[in-house]
This record gives sequence, structure tokens and C-alpha cells, in this order.
Amino acid sequence: MQRILIVEDEQDIADLIGFNLQRAGYEVIKAHDGIIGTTVALRERPDLIVLDLMLPGRDGYAVFRELRRDSRTVNIPVIMLTARAQTEDRIQGLEAGADDYLTKPFSPKELMLRVQAILKRAEAPPGTVNFTHGPFRFDKTSLKFYLDNEPAELTSTEFKLLLFLCERAGKAQDRNDLHRTIWGYSDAAHSRTLDTHMKRLRQKLGVHGSWVETVRSIGYRVIQAPE
Repeated sequence: MQRILIVEDEQDIADLIGFNLQRAGYEVIKAHDGIIGTTVALRERPDLIVLDLMLPGRDGYAVFRELRRDSRTVNIPVIMLTARAQTEDRIQGLEAGADDYLTKPFSPKELMLRVQAILKRAEAPPGTVNFTHGPFRFDKTSLKFYLDNEPAELTSTEFKLLLFLCERAGKAQDRNDLHRTIWGYSDAAHSRTLDTHMKRLRQKLGVHGSWVETVRSIGYRVIQAPE
């Protein structure tokens, strides 16, 4: 049974999320402030974290940064949950490295769909265990990524996104198709989610960021490796 940690200071919201997750077959752990949430995440290492941003003790961004610095929790997917609905707040959350971002009030059904989509893509992709394209090497079993044969840190979302593009190198991939494949849904109102992840991905690839091209009015493409 997959375990999900809810870090949320509003008891009724935490209970609502927990009820829906348990009904969907997940084991639920709860924490009601940032300090305890960090401690529980490091100790329990859940499969996914639903993290409120406005928390007592330590705010959600501080919690997130600490979890990303620790090897025990660096790859745990995180959905940020907040009442901050401005586009700038959403972009800030995604640029920090969150896997998804949902604003209050929210639909429990939408949250469940996002949870399921993230956990599904965090699983080892099917097919060949290892895949190499140019300077990129993917270990699909461990979800480890190597850049010029050196280990490089990618989130599960970044890993799946780059792998999807590399396996279809030379062909432009439509934005909506990428959204549906990687996030499990296509939401035109939040299309900057993809752009934000691509920006972070290119930064992590450094000098090899140019392998990922923007195809105007379509989406993105990874270039063919030279013969």
C-alpha cells in the first residue's frame, strides 16, 4: 500500500484529503505544522507528500527546500496545496521543483486524479531498463539519470518528461499530449506548468540544454543524436 503524507494545518482539510485518499486505497500519514511535517517525511519516507504552503512553525517552501536537500527525500513527489491562487504563486511553486500545484478551494476528485497520475509516472517506466540518447542515460529501474556518464539529479517529473522526448527524438511533441502523458491531464489554463518544468530541466542540463528545442505553436522536441 502506497503511503501519502499530508502536511496541512487546517484539520478539516487534512481530514477531507485523508478520507478520500484512504477510500482510494492509500495509507495516510498526517502532520499539522512544518517542523513536524519535515521530521515525519524524513523518518517515514512516504511515496508522495501533499504540502500546504502556509504552515505554522516552518512554511511549506522551507519544508520543501529541506526535503530536497536530504538524500532520503530528494526524489519524493510533492503536490503543493495553497490558498494562493495567483499565477505568480503557482509559477514560484513549480520553479521551486514541486511536481504539481493545486489551489484552495479544490475538488477532491481532481486532487485524487493528480495523486494517481504522479504516483503512476513515479513508477519505473516499462520496456528496456536502460536508455541512452546522446549525452543522456536513463536507468528506468532506479529512475536515475546520468549526464555525460555522471549522476545528475532530476525529479521524477523531469525524468519522465526528458525520457519521453528522447525516446521520440527528432519529432515535435504537442503540448497537450505532453500534459496528458506526464501529468495525466491537459489543462490549458495551467499550460505554464510544462514551460516551468522545461525551464528547470534545461538549467539542470547545463551546456546540453540546447538538445531540448521549443517548437513554436506546437510544443517541444529533443534533437536527433549525431551519427
